[in-house]
Amino acid sequence: MNIDKEIDTRGLNCPLPILKAKKALAELTSGQVLKVVSTDAGSLRDFQAFAKQTGNELIEQETVGEEYIHVLRRR
Repeated sequence: MNIDKEIDTRGLNCPLPILKAKKALAELTSGQVLKVVSTDAGSLRDFQAFAKQTGNELIEQETVGEEYIHVLRRR
């Protein structure tokens, strides 16, 4: 999978990972892919809700140790 931009939100709690992802997605063009790395366990459900609300596609979510990886495609 081709990742166009990656942001690190480790150590940040809700709503900061979502806000940073929203800003990063705004800098991308339609169809580009954003990867977000977070340590906030609540980010799993937060990103699911964010994708539904914004129309961006949540391609993948993965838990690696204590990190949560979210991959979104800009609408």
